[in-house]
Amino acid sequence: MRYFFSTGEPSGEAIAVLLAQEIRKLDPAAEFEGIGGRRMREAGFTLWRDNRGWASMGPLAAIPRIPKLLNAMLRTAFHIRATKPDLVVLVDFGVFNLRLANTLRRRLHYAGPILDLFPPGTWLDNAEKARNVSDVAVPVTAFRHQYDFYRSLGLRVEFFGHPLAERYRMRPLRPTPGSDGGVVAMLPGSRSGELRRHIPAMAAAYRTLQHRRPNLRGIFGAADDRGERTIREAVARERLIGVEIARGVEAAVANADGAWVSSGTATLECALLGVPCIGIYIIPPILIRYGHRMIRHRYIMLPNLVLECEVIPELLQEKATAEALADALESEIENPAIQYAEFVKMREALGPPDALKRCASYAVALARAS
Repeated sequence: MRYFFSTGEPSGEAIAVLLAQEIRKLDPAAEFEGIGGRRMREAGFTLWRDNRGWASMGPLAAIPRIPKLLNAMLRTAFHIRATKPDLVVLVDFGVFNLRLANTLRRRLHYAGPILDLFPPGTWLDNAEKARNVSDVAVPVTAFRHQYDFYRSLGLRVEFFGHPLAERYRMRPLRPTPGSDGGVVAMLPGSRSGELRRHIPAMAAAYRTLQHRRPNLRGIFGAADDRGERTIREAVARERLIGVEIARGVEAAVANADGAWVSSGTATLECALLGVPCIGIYIIPPILIRYGHRMIRHRYIMLPNLVLECEVIPELLQEKATAEALADALESEIENPAIQYAEFVKMREALGPPDALKRCASYAVALARAS
């Protein structure tokens, strides 16, 4: 059968690849097409559109991209209607993918099955948006909270657990490194705005911590080619000593005693791997009021939202100083047991460990029934 996946950034692309691998075990002759990047191409997808540069930080940064994304969305909708894949799978990237689903259903009267993984508004409890998603797609949430909210409204929704819980294994609790050394990972994010704001903050924190620990080494995690180029230029410009660059979260934290992590899926990955970490996020001042209006929860880091407590210290905006970041990470590195125990609880809260297999079975069943 033929499956069309629509993703908008590296984290969604990674989920698409993992799910496609599980689908292939059930449907060996499966053909995959979609919107993505290098990872999907290497996994055997035929790329309909490359999503490089699509993601943005906030509505103001998104405005210049709107014409390009609207054109891509319309072309994709007509392409799907013409090619009639057995299943359309939308992965995160809520605004684009929800508009794509609405266009398919309401303008093009497309009748094929559409699966929405990570439907928008996970922690916002927006009833209107939830009804919209449920009207045009089958929502599959990775979080119990969102499943309960959809059910409270009488809407269809599926919950198999979080797909990354099966992907990662927690490492044993590591011994504390010597007082003069250690290895720290720096995960600044994948969007251009995140890289622009987080790399300097992490570089300054690294220099501060290295001053205290002369043998400290660092590893930057790059999400893609563009991110790697940006990081490499910054390392040279900042004249950082003892710093390497790895591709992806898992490679960056493999030998790390702790990590500074930009808010997003990477915080969840670090927690699932059992890596002590500190959350950081910096947005332009003009977007702060918008952010406060959108987010009604006390936390923004996924592990903190799941457990409803500050497991990962959140250093946001002006709190993300070099001293504060260095102090917080050094504290976690020297006493990792408390955070590690909370990460074990978070893994349990994410649902069954076979979420990917169950989601793949459901996707194949939908495709076969189409």
